[in-house]
Amino acid sequence: MKQELLDALGHLQHANIAPVDLAQAAIGPGMAVFSRFAGVLDAEDREISVREALSLINQALDESLAEQEGDFDADSRFAITWFDQMGFAEGEFGQANVLAQAKNTGMAGLVEAGIIRSARGKVRLLKPGELPAHWDPTQDARLTAWETVHQLVRALESGGEGAAAALVAKLGTKAEAARELAYRLYSLCERRKRAAEALSYNALVQSWPQIMELAKQGAPVQPDPTQTDLI
Repeated sequence: MKQELLDALGHLQHANIAPVDLAQAAIGPGMAVFSRFAGVLDAEDREISVREALSLINQALDESLAEQEGDFDADSRFAITWFDQMGFAEGEFGQANVLAQAKNTGMAGLVEAGIIRSARGKVRLLKPGELPAHWDPTQDARLTAWETVHQLVRALESGGEGAAAALVAKLGTKAEAARELAYRLYSLCERRKRAAEALSYNALVQSWPQIMELAKQGAPVQPDPTQTDLI
């Protein structure tokens, strides 16, 4: 089932199913696996109920989303795990450093990539509103999926679909990784009950067709919104 859901997940994402609807949309492909058999038994030889089947489908879906993390760069893989643990709150430098090493990156590189702020023994991920409004992905020497998705969130929330499209036009094929990451981040937020962040990632995916269309049409570069100071 896991492999079939992984394949189905790619089709659902390609169809731009909103992250908020992804779990519901995955029920069909998941139940199709169970329906091939007269009965499915658990480890104790008990027939699995519909409720248990739905739970297994949700678990397999989450595992499939987690597997997609392997497609992202090392800096983004660090950020995803740190976000799952801390959100945008501060954490201990030592803990972050251990995680960075495990993800084959380093703290100095994460600062250089524009992902984290590190000061006084504390580390936290930068929020979308704290990212530089003048960001140009074509000039970014350490471009990451994490920064890309949050720059797109910032642009969408501050300047609308046109502003996001201006970035997508510069990103080219690299923009697709941002949409894929938005699905994963939404699932983490939903599990952790982080509604505000979940809404941002869901909104980006829902706006994706319009953003792509504007990017193809040559969306005009939007004026930089007022940039907030790092805190």
